[in-house]
Amino acid sequence: MKIKKSDVISLDKFIYLSLYNKKFGYYMKKNPFGKQGDFITAPNVSRLFSEMIAIWIISFWKNLGSPKKFNLIELGGGNGEMMKILIESFQNFPSFQKSCNLIIHEKSPTLIRIQKKKLSKSKIIWISKINKLKKNPSIFVANEFFDAMPIKQFQKYKNIWYEKFVKFENFTKASFVEKKTDIKKIEKKLNFKISQNQDFIEYSESGLDYLKNISNFIKKNTGGLLLVDYGDLDKKMKNTLQAVSNHKFANILDNIGEVDITHNINFELFKKFTHEQGGLDNYLDTQKNFLIKMGIKQRAELISKDKNFSKKADIFYRLNRLIDEKQMGTLFKVMFVKNKKNKFNLGF
Repeated sequence: MKIKKSDVISLDKFIYLSLYNKKFGYYMKKNPFGKQGDFITAPNVSRLFSEMIAIWIISFWKNLGSPKKFNLIELGGGNGEMMKILIESFQNFPSFQKSCNLIIHEKSPTLIRIQKKKLSKSKIIWISKINKLKKNPSIFVANEFFDAMPIKQFQKYKNIWYEKFVKFENFTKASFVEKKTDIKKIEKKLNFKISQNQDFIEYSESGLDYLKNISNFIKKNTGGLLLVDYGDLDKKMKNTLQAVSNHKFANILDNIGEVDITHNINFELFKKFTHEQGGLDNYLDTQKNFLIKMGIKQRAELISKDKNFSKKADIFYRLNRLIDEKQMGTLFKVMFVKNKKNKFNLGF
C-alpha cells in the first residue's frame, strides 16, 4: 500500500500497514520478543507457563476420546518458545505425540525463520490460513495473538456514530480524524449488534473473523480454543489502543513500522460473539486462577527442590510475574471456547 499526501485511511488499515506491510511492517522485519525486543510474553517469562498449557492440552485430548489423528494449532508462534516447551512436555506421552499434527499459524516471514531455527528437530507444519487445516478434532491455542490484530474504533456523539481514521500530511506526519458512519451497515456485515448499550466501540474485524472461523471449525470437527491475552471484562467498551517500544509506551502515529500497536481484548464482546455462533460454550478466568488450578505452584516447588538459592529465587520470581495481581496475574485472562455438550472444565 502506497501512502500519498493527504491520504485518509481507516484506523484498522493504518494498524495493518504499520504491523504487517511486507516492506516495513513491525512484525514482518524484526523479532519483538525478549529483553532486546519491545515486550516479553508469558512463555519467555517462565517455562512453567507452557508446561501448564501442555498438561491442559493432553487432558483435553483425553477428554475428546484420545483421537488417533488431531490438530494442535498455535496461533501466532512468537519466537517459538511455547511450542518448544510444549514438545518437550509431550515427549512423556508417546501415544499423544503419535496422534498429534503440530501446526503453527504465522504471517511473519521473520518470525517463521526464528521459529524454524528453534524447532528444527520437530515435525511442524506452518500454515498462513487456517482454512487449510485437515478436518480433524482440533485444539487451537492463542497466547497474545488477538491483541495484535488491527482494530476499528467508533464514537457516538448526539446519537450519530463516527469512525476513527488516520490522515497523512506525508509518510512521517499523521493525525487522527473522524468521519460520520452508518453503524447499521457495519452490524449487518458483522451479523452482530455491536452498538447495543455502547457509546464507544472498539473491535477487530479480523479478530472476530478468526473467532467465527474457529468456532465453525470446532462445531464441525470437535475440539476447542484456549485463548490467553490481556484485556478486561467491562460491558462498556473503551479506548485501549496503545503502542509499545522498548518496553515503554510510545506514540501510535510516530515511527510507523517501528512500534508495536496493540489493544486490550474486550472479553465480554468475545463471550457474546462466540455465544451467538450457536452450539458453543465458554469459560473465562484470570491467568492467576487458571495457572494455580493447573498446579503451577506445585510444579515450581518440585523443580526448585535441589536447586541452589539463586536458581530457586529465580524460579519463584518468574512464577510471581505470571500470577501476581500487580503483574500478569489478573490483567491477563484465559478463555476456553468449546462445544456445548462437552463438559471439560480443567483450570476453570
